[in-house]
Amino acid sequence: MTAHTRPRLLSRTGVASVLTLAAFGATNLLPSGAHEAEAATVSAKALRVAASKKGAPYRYGASGPHRFDCSGLTLYSFKRAGKRLPRTAASQYNRTRHVPASSRKGGDLVFFHSRGGVYHVGIYAGSGRIWHAPKSGTVVRLERIWSRSVSYGRVG
Repeated sequence: MTAHTRPRLLSRTGVASVLTLAAFGATNLLPSGAHEAEAATVSAKALRVAASKKGAPYRYGASGPHRFDCSGLTLYSFKRAGKRLPRTAASQYNRTRHVPASSRKGGDLVFFHSRGGVYHVGIYAGSGRIWHAPKSGTVVRLERIWSRSVSYGRVG
């Protein structure tokens, strides 16, 4: 649609229709890069939230704001960034768009796998490190990825 046809479209459809389109259908008109930019902004904010929880104690089943388990930290961080995630690491894995390690970005989720499936999740911070809530007796911290059995997921 060119700039010359927009005014005619506005006059034909009326303001109410344009407002409805803006509220419900405008995302379909945006270039796909706009969705990526929004996801990057959300992921960056979630990463900042996770980092701000440095030192918060681990507690199994906790999802903040003062104590966390691994998936509770990711859930809390993305909720504060405006996105909802399921509660468990495995459910979060199933809800994200999987990306190859070569395309990982800060704010992507890092899923740790074993034979039984996904057992841990953290938020990628860059340079092979994640923010995570490791286990009982520890605190939220930045740590190197210690396993090769990981995959990456992007929250959309």
